[in-house]
Amino acid sequence: MEDDSEPEQSSWAYLPDVCLRHVFHWLDDRDRSRAALVCKKWSCAMYSGSLWRCRTITFYGQPSRARTLEFQSALWYTKKFGKYLKHLEIKLSNLYNTPFIKKFQVIMRGLLSHLGKCNSHLVSLSIKYLELDCLIWKNVVRTQFIKNLAAFLKRMSNQLDYLNLKGARITLEEGCELLNSLSSLTNRSLISEINIEDFFSLHLSVYSSALFHQTMSKFHSLTTLTFNYNCISDELLDILREHSSHSLCTLNIKCHIHDPHGQVVSGMAWANLAKRAPKLNVNFFFERVMKHDHLARILLVEIPVRSISLRSCYFSDPDWTMRPTLTNLLPAYWHGLQKLTLELNNDHELLDNELLQLILSCKRLLFLKVWAFLSVSFMERLLQNRAERKCILTTIKVRIYTAQDDSTEEEQLLADIYRKFKYLIDSELNYFVITYPMM
Repeated sequence: MEDDSEPEQSSWAYLPDVCLRHVFHWLDDRDRSRAALVCKKWSCAMYSGSLWRCRTITFYGQPSRARTLEFQSALWYTKKFGKYLKHLEIKLSNLYNTPFIKKFQVIMRGLLSHLGKCNSHLVSLSIKYLELDCLIWKNVVRTQFIKNLAAFLKRMSNQLDYLNLKGARITLEEGCELLNSLSSLTNRSLISEINIEDFFSLHLSVYSSALFHQTMSKFHSLTTLTFNYNCISDELLDILREHSSHSLCTLNIKCHIHDPHGQVVSGMAWANLAKRAPKLNVNFFFERVMKHDHLARILLVEIPVRSISLRSCYFSDPDWTMRPTLTNLLPAYWHGLQKLTLELNNDHELLDNELLQLILSCKRLLFLKVWAFLSVSFMERLLQNRAERKCILTTIKVRIYTAQDDSTEEEQLLADIYRKFKYLIDSELNYFVITYPMM
């Protein structure tokens, strides 16, 4: 006797749509397309808008076959489901010749044109490290790319909330053209977050540009601005106070040795901004700007500093000393400093006592990262003070530089210190400490 009953279906067939979409969310493009062939229900899940809101496309300068297929797939799906897109990230890997740059420009022109016509949801765009000042960007290609990007930003200006063009390395006029695109429709922009760190070419004194000030005056709802110190002036701080003080929360400021940073910025301008923007926190990132007189001109007591990073990048300079910075400048932020990063080649001076005193004086300091010549006993003293609740650190990451090739003895001492404070470290700290030979 034949069994006419229908075969029992898998439990997957009864999976709710919301759960099915969640499963699809974790699949890459290739696996999604394969899963969509299983049945009509799974095929419908493939077309769920929630799956295509975030996309990353990586352009490889020297692609393997697998990377080429990955890129082609990402580009194809971005175009196919572009109407759902909310967050787009473009990555560039190993820009190395002019033909590749030309190909990148042509592909981006088509992609931006397509998205400009079909998309009304994009709120986030990131294209980092374009490095438009490199010779591989021929003038015609560079001009066309900037023109296409400016047209796209203009079309998306009413909806875009986040723009990241870090590392574009562009001229002052071209940079202001792109930023002005965000306000060209209404002469004002309500975008909330902009990253223009290393946006302008090296050595530009952006702080003295009336064009830059005019451009920045069109932004009326900034919450986070990431940029270089060569943009800072009393005029810019006054513009931020006038137009974005009601929303401004974070300024991330990078100061690089090759960027102009000798301008005079008044403490009054900072104080006026901080007064009008009570939620404001400022994070400083210094690269090879280590001399006390340079730092003293920048780190004014009126600034509501939350984070400071000082990096000498392995360079050793006998003309600078770190001690006055630790004892005179940084303690001024004892009430607000939460994160401190020091990457120093300080082989000519010992800083154990000064650094420990600074840590103990900063009552809100939670994060400490130090790469420097220190004694191992510094760690024991620091952990002892933490155990006695004299500081509230939750993250301690230390690389103790040593001039000796064999650091076995120091490693053993660190192991003993870890055992002594094991309960504290395991229960309360994000802790990582090693020795590092600097020969």
